[in-house]
Amino acid sequence: MVIVFALLALAVLVTANWYLWRRLFRDTTGGPGRARRVGAAVIGGGWVLAVAALAAERTGAPFWLQRALAWPGFLWLALSIYLLLAVVAGEAVRPLLRRFLERRDRRCAPAVAVVPHPERVPAGAAADRQEADGEAVSSPEGPTGDGPGPQAPRELAAPSRRLFVSRAVAGAAAAAAVGTVGLGTYGVLRGPRIKRVTVPLAKLPRAGHGYRIAVVSDIHLSPVLGRGFAQKVVDTINSTRPDLIAVVGDLVDGSVKDLGPAAAPLAQLEARHGSYFVTGNHEYFSGAEQWVEEVRRLGLRPLENDRTELAWFDLAGVNDIAGESEGQGPDFTKALGDRDTTRACVLLAHQPVQIHDAVDHGVDLQLSGHTHGGQLWPGNLLAAAANPTVAGLERYGDTQLYVSRGAGAWGPPTRVGAPSDITVIELASKQA
Repeated sequence: MVIVFALLALAVLVTANWYLWRRLFRDTTGGPGRARRVGAAVIGGGWVLAVAALAAERTGAPFWLQRALAWPGFLWLALSIYLLLAVVAGEAVRPLLRRFLERRDRRCAPAVAVVPHPERVPAGAAADRQEADGEAVSSPEGPTGDGPGPQAPRELAAPSRRLFVSRAVAGAAAAAAVGTVGLGTYGVLRGPRIKRVTVPLAKLPRAGHGYRIAVVSDIHLSPVLGRGFAQKVVDTINSTRPDLIAVVGDLVDGSVKDLGPAAAPLAQLEARHGSYFVTGNHEYFSGAEQWVEEVRRLGLRPLENDRTELAWFDLAGVNDIAGESEGQGPDFTKALGDRDTTRACVLLAHQPVQIHDAVDHGVDLQLSGHTHGGQLWPGNLLAAAANPTVAGLERYGDTQLYVSRGAGAWGPPTRVGAPSDITVIELASKQA
């Protein structure tokens, strides 16, 4: 089944890229030539770079090579998505544009008068008649005899019209795709924006009313998003002056050896009651045990299937589901089994699908990430199929779930329709 799926995916990828080449290069050129060869090289080379970037990250290639491949390779992934979407959308525009051009040509063409077929007159007789009548005699050669006389302009030939339509649609599609990816990349590199959400908790005492938790997920430090990006995230969090900071997984895409310097700004996080961390699935691709020790060294407290009792509520954390492959999966019983259920409980769990276990264990609020809000539209549709909540606050029985879109981005450093965020959760007591 794995082989069949891989072959099917390869067939879809090849077909989609052939279609892109056809619409962007074959249909916009008059015939075989350099432009078509360059187009094939651009599309094929883009995918070679993308696959190489993914392979370099997963295999732990030298960090300089990861950085060299990441920018062009991952940006090509995003660009190819929006080129394909734009070209497909262009199929609806093509017939409309052709009809418009046909109607314009018909309106612009002058009416041609119907003239009786001229009588053939011998040359000598024509000259005599000219002298007698004092009028010029028209000839097929025109007044000067140098070529055809005035004619009505012909309509744009069908092949020329098709070429014009293909070039117009391809140009618009390329501009739309480049603009979309450019704006989406700028949005990520600019840094996440702050969201503020109030969450009422029935068990929260009056003294805990207004308690603020800064939630940040999916920072995804990588060969693309490095130390400068981490500093922006830290500065944004500190500017909210939270009571507590919760880092809910997917901090990195790489080893401590490569990305330890990029994560160093996390040591500057400031909160009255400290900073806490739980693993995400990408930590288990990057050496989870080493990263847990690194964040501890930076001053964050990892909650590995553990909890701590704060003044007004319990704060618990569970490992990510991906840890099951290493015998380090989530253990809700260990984290929550013996707690005082009369106290409010806030749970840090990377993936929203862990909400069902949270409900079973009487959690009041689960804070998650993982989805990126879909990251690249229409990826939100795929995210919705795999997660109970893609972004925002929802209720499941007596448990509320808040899902952050995340601060960074995985793969392409680009977001479309899913802006990055750091959320300040303000807890509200119903007794206040």
